[in-house]
Amino acid sequence: MGETERYKKDWYKQMSFYQIWVRSFADGNGDGIGDLYGVYDKLEYVKSLGVDGIWFSPVYPSPNADYGYDISDYKDIHPDFGTLDQFKKVLEKAHSLGLKIIMDLVVNHTSDEHPWFKESRKGKDNPYSDYYIWRDEPNNWDSLFEGKAWEYDEQRGQYYLHIFAKKQPDLNMDNPKVREEVESIMRFWLDMGVDGFREDVINFISKKEGLPNGLPFIPAVNGMPHYKDGPHIHEYMAQFRKVCNEYDCFQIGEGPMTTVNSALKYLTGPTKSLDMMISFDHMMADCVYTEYVHRPFSLVKLKKAFSKWQYALAGKAWNSLYLENHDHPRIISRYGSEKYWRESGTMLAASFLFQRGTPFIYQGQEIGMTNIRLRSIHQYVDVSSKTNYHTYHLKEKTSKRMHRIHLSSRDSARTPMQWNDHKYAGFSKVRPWFYVNPNYKMVNVAAEENDKLSILNFYRKCLDLRKHSKALLYGSYKEYYPKDKFIYVYERAYKNIRYLIICSFTSLTLTVRIPTEYEGKKGELILCNYRGHAGELYRPYECRVYRFKV
Repeated sequence: MGETERYKKDWYKQMSFYQIWVRSFADGNGDGIGDLYGVYDKLEYVKSLGVDGIWFSPVYPSPNADYGYDISDYKDIHPDFGTLDQFKKVLEKAHSLGLKIIMDLVVNHTSDEHPWFKESRKGKDNPYSDYYIWRDEPNNWDSLFEGKAWEYDEQRGQYYLHIFAKKQPDLNMDNPKVREEVESIMRFWLDMGVDGFREDVINFISKKEGLPNGLPFIPAVNGMPHYKDGPHIHEYMAQFRKVCNEYDCFQIGEGPMTTVNSALKYLTGPTKSLDMMISFDHMMADCVYTEYVHRPFSLVKLKKAFSKWQYALAGKAWNSLYLENHDHPRIISRYGSEKYWRESGTMLAASFLFQRGTPFIYQGQEIGMTNIRLRSIHQYVDVSSKTNYHTYHLKEKTSKRMHRIHLSSRDSARTPMQWNDHKYAGFSKVRPWFYVNPNYKMVNVAAEENDKLSILNFYRKCLDLRKHSKALLYGSYKEYYPKDKFIYVYERAYKNIRYLIICSFTSLTLTVRIPTEYEGKKGELILCNYRGHAGELYRPYECRVYRFKV
């Protein structure tokens, strides 16, 4: 079997995806909230990027305690976004354009307004009593979002577990009926024609028997050893994989705090239940555990994370590649430079798009959207940002605490998409549900469409190059100069073709020598984020892609 044929059934390996957080993408019905009508109208734009599929963050009915990740009905569409019929129209049009659609599957928890929870809280003698995790006395676990991980329910007279927000009670996946419900949810969307699932915090769904206390001296994550990669996780995942195997679809899991070794158990061998895992290591290059605990950016740390996953999964599994999504602040504001906005935005694209794996691009990333800086915490809506502000560093000045929010808030990824320089950035004709970043006059799709050097057109060039190169799709990965604090250099090699990707992560102008084994070989410069190039001299945030035939 040839290389291309071998990968044909794993269609996701040749693809790239665009993530849409619908509430902030495009308002199609004029109420200030992004919706599926807006998505429908923008599908040609998404296709023009050169991507092959769309991942929708949750579009289900939700009270929005965690903006869609607290689901009250798994088999319908949030009225803010439209109807099931409108979703079907989006799905049909996307498929006609050659775009696949994957849905967010959030089954570690529901909303406390889900009918299952409303029934479960009524008492211990109804069919939904054990759909959630109840205790007479709580253990010492902390929630990752809001205080302790247990909330007392007056109606039932017991505490329920919520690893995340108080309005996100954890499902009891040990109950076979709950797993049957998950199967039913998957079949509902797969029968409609969706092409797969992104599975939210999926490595948390199996909790250790007895729910023992966590380590008391580790705040927030003290209980995690007892619910991450739990005792029955692979048994339950196999059950869901069996459903997907009946369809031509794929599964990508989100695995907070996942190590390479634990990820490989989901991706390979007899316990294989996912096609890809979303890892977090490379998102920690300017922080510790969470963006709220900020540290100076370290390129060495970033490269170490990139290469660790590239080397560990080589020949065994497939990487997911991303720098932005709905859960992280904007990457130019983190790893790049707002002063060198275009240069660092394009360089960052090259730094991850040409690695081995399937790229995911988050809405607005392709035009270089940056962090918003609101004056007051009251202007933010993200539950984790509010909790962080009111829980940690309370002795600091307000300005310092707000600076931490500016660096870390998930709301920076959720500002309305910047389509043009008209009022409200072309997102809506009325005041949007959330603040528009003031830089929309410069940073917008319309301004970048006709600029050959724009971030938008650079993403298009990168995706087109990747799509038409077996070396960039399937080739091996090798990093050079891992200890260099300013330059990231990596190679992709396939048969007699080599690509050398060189990325400068500094505002300094510096000299870069190509690796010794390339000396004397003539390479073709096929991509650069500056006009022309200056030999060994690299300008601020310059990136180059060379192609060698050996």
